Amino acid sequence: MTEQIDWEKITNYAGFDWAKDHHDVVVVNQQGKIVDELTFEHTSEGWAKWKQLLKRCPNLAVAIETSQGAAIEQLLESGVTVYPVNPKSAERYRDRKAPSGTKTDYLDAWSLADALRVDGHGWRALKALDPLVQELRILCRDEVELIGKRTELVNQLQAALYEYYPAALQAFDDWTAAPSWSFVQQFPTPQGSARPDDASGKNSCMCIGFTGRNSTRSGWKSLPKPTSFAVRQWSFEPRADWP
Repeated sequence: MTEQIDWEKITNYAGFDWAKDHHDVVVVNQQGKIVDELTFEHTSEGWAKWKQLLKRCPNLAVAIETSQGAAIEQLLESGVTVYPVNPKSAERYRDRKAPSGTKTDYLDAWSLADALRVDGHGWRALKALDPLVQELRILCRDEVELIGKRTELVNQLQAALYEYYPAALQAFDDWTAAPSWSFVQQFPTPQGSARPDDASGKNSCMCIGFTGRNSTRSGWKSLPKPTSFAVRQWSFEPRADWP
């Protein structure tokens, strides 16, 4: 959400170049002179340094190249006026300061600060969200991160199965489902899975919910016997003619 701010009350302008683990800040006054600068870690101690800067630079507005995330939450909580800047606009402001294309964290922060001083009167500031909406936003962000980590793990597992255990890979369509992971945990090697005539193996497969591409029974039978698997004597070395 955005809101209009009384621009006349702003006397200091900060450019905030954020990163995952640290942030760079440059503050200019109404004449464009750099009056303060700070680099701090994204920790509680680092944000304490930020609050000390606020005491030195009252009536501060901040320009930052994002509109959401942990840095935005901390800035709004500290009570400053926050102006999000589109990445393409930020790039043009940086080119104004360094036409040669030079890019540093300090330069990014300085260009944002001066852009806010010159053009900020026409920008819209971010408005703090309702606490419930903010909580939901954080939960959604965390869910997206967890889904990304899950996808990374699934890709790693599928790559390993493709090389060393293709029968298991072919038996399941959905490797985000619990039965597929349970299967490779219970049958981590080809010789443990390729026993369709073993009653105990079938029972174990049914217990973990093996569904695969077909029914439990047919899916279990789709796993090849040792003589048809692509390795000899279970050495786990891929055959030369594997795709």
